[in-house]
Amino acid sequence: MYTHSAKYYLGQIVRHKKHPFRGVVFDVDPEFNNTEEWYQSIPEDSRPIKEQPYYHLLAENEHSFYVAYVSEQNLIEDMSGEPVGHPDIPDLFGPLENGHYPLHFQMN
Repeated sequence: MYTHSAKYYLGQIVRHKKHPFRGVVFDVDPEFNNTEEWYQSIPEDSRPIKEQPYYHLLAENEHSFYVAYVSEQNLIEDMSGEPVGHPDIPDLFGPLENGHYPLHFQMN
């Protein structure tokens, strides 16, 4: 039985440990839930394990906005206090408050 809890929460701003992007968590999978093709496209020497939380992020880098799917082992909390400029943030979250984005809707 899987018992690991997600380290990051919805609305939290995180950044990738190795690549220059950051984003807002908008969904969490308790363990890998993407295609095998996507997983195999990651170089084997840096491929994360599947048995950990994976986060869906509204992500940004200096060039673009996009959705990222990232393993917990590759994320750290973003402590900059700076907002994320992804254009989809207002669809899911309220304005930045104390370093995170509050949800716009109630979860069931």
